[in-house]
Amino acid sequence: MIKNQSIIPDIKAIIANAKDKAVRAVDNERTIMYWHIGRRIFEEEQQGKDRADYGAYLIKFLSKQLQPDYGSGFSVRQLERYRQFYRTYPIASALRTQLSWTQYKLLISIDNQDKRDFYSAESVKNNWTSRQLERQICSNLWERLLISNDKESVLAVAKNEKLPSDAKEIIKDPMFLEFLDLKREASYYEKDLEQAIITHLQEFLLEMGNGFSFVARQKRIHIEGDEFFTDLVLYNRLLQCFVIVEIKTDKLTHQDIGQLQMYVNYYDRMEKLAHENPTIGILLCATKNDGVVKFTLPENNKTIVASQYELYLPTEQQLLDEVNKELENFDETKE
Repeated sequence: MIKNQSIIPDIKAIIANAKDKAVRAVDNERTIMYWHIGRRIFEEEQQGKDRADYGAYLIKFLSKQLQPDYGSGFSVRQLERYRQFYRTYPIASALRTQLSWTQYKLLISIDNQDKRDFYSAESVKNNWTSRQLERQICSNLWERLLISNDKESVLAVAKNEKLPSDAKEIIKDPMFLEFLDLKREASYYEKDLEQAIITHLQEFLLEMGNGFSFVARQKRIHIEGDEFFTDLVLYNRLLQCFVIVEIKTDKLTHQDIGQLQMYVNYYDRMEKLAHENPTIGILLCATKNDGVVKFTLPENNKTIVASQYELYLPTEQQLLDEVNKELENFDETKE
């Protein structure tokens, strides 16, 4: 009879950990190999820079020589990608071992350095998979955060150079919930949306922003004999506060804001510990009126945030239009 029954799961965990490290080590070596190939191609290309077509000729020649022995990893397209990889990251020591080659392929497709640095830092900090990184790029996370923040602040939070001090530094508006598989034109109730969020909780917390964890669903609140139920209660370890999320499938009203304010006040007075920061309330709504939000809440409000949700991913142009609209509003406010 074995005395300690945990020996089997312990050994399995050791094996799994070793396999994961081996896979990461192999992928890191592969990434470094592609960087060196890209550098060698670039150096050779510079030798013939007096010929306008030398670069294209060189890539085709190398592919013809290498592909029969080494396979599709040395096609013309792949060799061009290795060259681009080196040109994007010319210092080998700056490459992050936490990032896979698949992630670097996504990053080198971004032509803006600040934007690329942001996604790189967020990937490492949040341990994103390649699929999660791709989804964040496709959902224009960088542009959405820029709508309510300046570039320096967004980069500083991503790189852990500063802790967020305002909910708007990490909470996005709009939020994209395409992973819920709810059709935009379909009819559904708030409980349906809430259930879909719970089913896809990991993806939802990722979309919410950095540092969020789940606390409760339909949390009951007793106030002098009356019962109320909050849709979702989260906690943010970066902001060190509770986050109350209320879901509205209709247009946002001032009554909705008042109800959420009551929940926030309750948590501040009854649940929040002395070392924690004030509770934040998020109204996740299908349609919002920024004017209603502005005039319902105090001018110095930092605890109630209204964020519109979308059930499909936007085009880049749609996000750029939103950014430009917010900048115009900002300029008008300054005047």
